[in-house]
Amino acid sequence: MRDPDDPDGVTVLVNGVPSSYLDTADPGRLVFEYMQQMAAVLDRLGSPGAPLSVVHLGAAGCALARAIDAERPGSQQVAIELDTALPELVRGWFDLPRSPALRIRAGDAREQLARLGTASADVVVRDVFAGDSTPAHVRTREFVGDVARVLRPGGVYLVNCADRPPLTGARTEAATLLDAFDDVAVVAEPGLLRGRGYGNVVLAATDDPELLGSPVLARAVRSLPAPARLLHGDEVAAFVQGAVVLRDPQAASGA
Repeated sequence: MRDPDDPDGVTVLVNGVPSSYLDTADPGRLVFEYMQQMAAVLDRLGSPGAPLSVVHLGAAGCALARAIDAERPGSQQVAIELDTALPELVRGWFDLPRSPALRIRAGDAREQLARLGTASADVVVRDVFAGDSTPAHVRTREFVGDVARVLRPGGVYLVNCADRPPLTGARTEAATLLDAFDDVAVVAEPGLLRGRGYGNVVLAATDDPELLGSPVLARAVRSLPAPARLLHGDEVAAFVQGAVVLRDPQAASGA
């Protein structure tokens, strides 16, 4: 769908829901607020402009992958999308990086993740939805453990969690990440954290003790076009208080 206010802007709709926005003239431009928040975290990872190895669980229009390729030439990325037709359509519509810079695979996110090598990625991004919710099998501790396996030391896992107050879903996911990673941050629009409206919460998890607690990162998310707030340390502990770690049904039952 063309942006009526910008001749270069296109929104990709999946089942009528906006899933990606691409600027055909500027591949580095990200419009969705949660992607801007993710990009702020990625800007702190490694040397500026250095290539990254990135796995995208959920591809849609590959807007974030396209921006990473523009900002970090030489990056090697894999995008996994359940919809077998969508990846081919997106390739035909937009000037996406070609393989091996960006490989697009059709398949289930969890099944495809299990096929990736240990310590093979700097970044894993989960942006997987069925309607307006994320399937349970890519939210559990067992799934997150496999994400941690795929990440290299110092790598980061970025999660797009759509939620509404009291943010029960985001809190349980953050608690699950804390069970698997040394450090977790929560990024969201301040009003959402105060209990207003429906929106996106970005969760970031890593074993790097320096990445998420940086004052530079907190300032970066506050300085975005839509200012966001970063929770870290004791604030995250308070955010997850009372939340239960999500587990696969077999693990939860002890089977």
